[in-house]
Amino acid sequence: MSKRCTIGVDLGGTNVRAQAIFEDGTEAGPRAERGSNATGGVEAVANAIVAVIQEARAGCQAAPEAVGIAVPGHVDDDAGMVKWSPNFGSIENGVFQYWTDVAIREPIQRAVDLPIRLGNDANLAALGEYRFGSGKGSANCLVIFTIGTGIGGGVVLGPKSLLGSVSAPVVLVGGNMGGAELGHTTILAGGLASTSGAYGSIEAYCQRDSIVRRAAYRLVRGKKSVLQDMTGGNYDLLSPKMLSEAADQGDAVAQEVWAEVGFYLGLGIGNMINIFAPDVFAIGGQIAKAGKWLIEPAIASAENVAIPTLFRDVRIVQAELSDDAGVLGGAALALQSR
Repeated sequence: MSKRCTIGVDLGGTNVRAQAIFEDGTEAGPRAERGSNATGGVEAVANAIVAVIQEARAGCQAAPEAVGIAVPGHVDDDAGMVKWSPNFGSIENGVFQYWTDVAIREPIQRAVDLPIRLGNDANLAALGEYRFGSGKGSANCLVIFTIGTGIGGGVVLGPKSLLGSVSAPVVLVGGNMGGAELGHTTILAGGLASTSGAYGSIEAYCQRDSIVRRAAYRLVRGKKSVLQDMTGGNYDLLSPKMLSEAADQGDAVAQEVWAEVGFYLGLGIGNMINIFAPDVFAIGGQIAKAGKWLIEPAIASAENVAIPTLFRDVRIVQAELSDDAGVLGGAALALQSR
């Protein structure tokens, strides 16, 4: 019997990627990628998505049955609509107008003639990680933080984690399809500002810019670090990857920054453990590649917040699908299309 095949699409603010994936998570064809035209208007973005789907489909080893698209923002799959996305829009009178209530599915489905499913990128990262990554398709409950420009969140609930008649894992999306925005949970009221307009959220303390800023402030204050040589004194060049490399070299400044960020991340993780009681908590996104420098202090901090019996039963791990979460999550969603 031939394996089922779907196409997963990861729509980002810079690029859009697509790939055909078999139901076991293995590749069914080559990766297709191009610019997403995020500020070029709805038609330009839809055309870019169609182009990568068609390219992925052309190289597919089996006939794909559906397409799943991971989109940053508030996504309503039932309506085929992106209700809000801050990364996509157009310049009008010199002002960037981000997407609101954009019916994106219809033009894509018309062009490719396949069923199209839509999902929030972090929710689908959780689904992909559950099915193909650290959840192994069998976790009772998996929660994920995706750490990057912002902090995304996702929750997959297995049948054993729910009271009632449920036969398959479900993704928590909330009453208006926009839920599980875990990164916007407040961990310090009145604390640092975030782009959502809230103060003291997990995102405010653990997003990319916050991490880099912590390092830059230390360097400006005269702390000695290999980061000075790595940047040539231009601290605008600082990046989380650079901080990880410096920490691996034993740099005290870099290790101190990761310990601080891990502390705040752990507060959020501990709170999520108390709410969802997951058996797997995955930390994903490119910044999670800091590995032990971020995850070990996060675990220590979470232990001081979580109820002991709940903490005892959870594995806090680096996500296995950091590079392919959107594509695999989209493919996993598409597998549920029938």
